[in-house]
Amino acid sequence: MRLLLLIFFSIFSFGDGHIFVYHRFDDNRYPTTNISTKTLRAEFNYLKKHGYKVVKLSDFVKKITKHEEIPDNWVAFTIDDGFKSFYTHGLKVFREYNYPFTLFIAVKYTDKGYRDYVSWKELQEIAKYGDIEFHSYSHGHYVRMNTRGIKDDIEKGLALMKRYLNYKPNFFVCPYGECDIGILKIIASYYFRAVFNQNIGAVNGKCTDRYNIDRSAIVGSNKRDFKLYLKFKELCGVAFRYPLYYPNRGFIGEIRIDLEDKSIKEAEVFISGYGWRKVKVVDGKIRYHANKRVHRDRIKIGVKVKNRIKLMVLSK
Repeated sequence: MRLLLLIFFSIFSFGDGHIFVYHRFDDNRYPTTNISTKTLRAEFNYLKKHGYKVVKLSDFVKKITKHEEIPDNWVAFTIDDGFKSFYTHGLKVFREYNYPFTLFIAVKYTDKGYRDYVSWKELQEIAKYGDIEFHSYSHGHYVRMNTRGIKDDIEKGLALMKRYLNYKPNFFVCPYGECDIGILKIIASYYFRAVFNQNIGAVNGKCTDRYNIDRSAIVGSNKRDFKLYLKFKELCGVAFRYPLYYPNRGFIGEIRIDLEDKSIKEAEVFISGYGWRKVKVVDGKIRYHANKRVHRDRIKIGVKVKNRIKLMVLSK
């Protein structure tokens, strides 16, 4: 089982596909998680025009599991949470283009009949056109829960999916993208074939960890983000050394990252709230004295070499 700290293969080898995540469709009440179907069609048309191939999410996982090369033109689409706007607005666009998709549901909101979420009956209809997978029961903050609480949440959601959909999901998405090392170990103890986060990045069959697969979130009407994300590649050969957990008192002193490729002399380091900063690389080692205080409960630390990127989530 491979987690975040594994040293991966050569940085500049093999192809890289991309997985995107959406949430709401034509729902202007929530602009930070919404996309218009007009923009969605524009993105789909861009993929068709430029020779991209939209495949099932399971096709990515098969390649990763077998450590096989993923074609550069592969794209997969996921939708998180199970908002009703996917059923009423988004689904018809996916059907129009005949694009496969995977819907990850937060089971509690469907089971309790929340108005903004799909019903079990609607999920059965959606399942005729795409795959339904698991996004926890309560969509709670796992970093604030103990091990038993996380397991209870997972097991309750799985039991309901079995009851109403007669299905055991293969894939899991961490609520809020909070997939730190400890949480990943708990999730990986179940039978899931793959676990997905919500980090900007790419997917490389030779080095991507199948228990921490990157997906880029697409919201709003900014076409630039979609096209930019398609250019990103997986940065392989990375080991995050420090910090590995949310920093004490929210203060990041030094960031330590090791790169397998010793020929790299310069990179960029990312800290949520501060953006990217150029740093020197000496013999494959980044030792950046950030001396930054972070104010968010969930932050990302990342490294980038040209258009190759790798991010890690730290949650309070």
